Amino acid sequence: MHKILVVEDDIDINSMLCDLLQQNGYEPTAAYSGTEAVLNFKLGTYDLVLLDLMLPGKSGDAVLSDIRAVSDVPLIAVTAVTDKESTVSLLKSGADDYISKPFDNDELLARIEVQLRRKQSGLILDNIIFKDIVLNLDEYDASINNKAASLSKREFEILKLLMSHPKKVFTKNNLYESVWQDEFMGDDNTINVHISKIRAKLAKLNSGEEYIQTVWGIGFKMHE
Repeated sequence: MHKILVVEDDIDINSMLCDLLQQNGYEPTAAYSGTEAVLNFKLGTYDLVLLDLMLPGKSGDAVLSDIRAVSDVPLIAVTAVTDKESTVSLLKSGADDYISKPFDNDELLARIEVQLRRKQSGLILDNIIFKDIVLNLDEYDASINNKAASLSKREFEILKLLMSHPKKVFTKNNLYESVWQDEFMGDDNTINVHISKIRAKLAKLNSGEEYIQTVWGIGFKMHE
């Protein structure tokens, strides 16, 4: 049974949505504020999120940003805004789809089904996440707070290797032979240059966080 987080501050609408979902074979969880939504998302596992944008406390936009910082779960925004500029901005911010209020129940159910089917069919690939970095395996790039780092192919492959095993220390030999698929030459500075570029690109997106640690005399690992 698919689990759906329903984020809606209007008690009547939230109750109606939960009843609708339950009647159609889903397992809904209700959240009535942005703060409650983020807490529920951290504590539970959901297959889809229905997110109203007009929320008390933490806004729907902020909730969307928090969820996208750690997950690519299908998310449908529920909004009263219908102008093209706002909806385009919404999709660019990480929503997979949106539906405008007042909405038709059958249309909402159809949109939910489409998103769940996309996820099941593998059209949405799982991301690799470390701290606030989201490594998008579909787009072949890393992002922090929905801002792309614009990594080169080899920078991406190095970061992917490090993030896939964040506690492991990789030697330059490990990294070079895995990414370049060639024999490592001990005096080659290539790895240092690529690590430096990755650090610089990530620092542009969040200068207050350290991501890659140098383990002197051995190699590199993700910084805990």
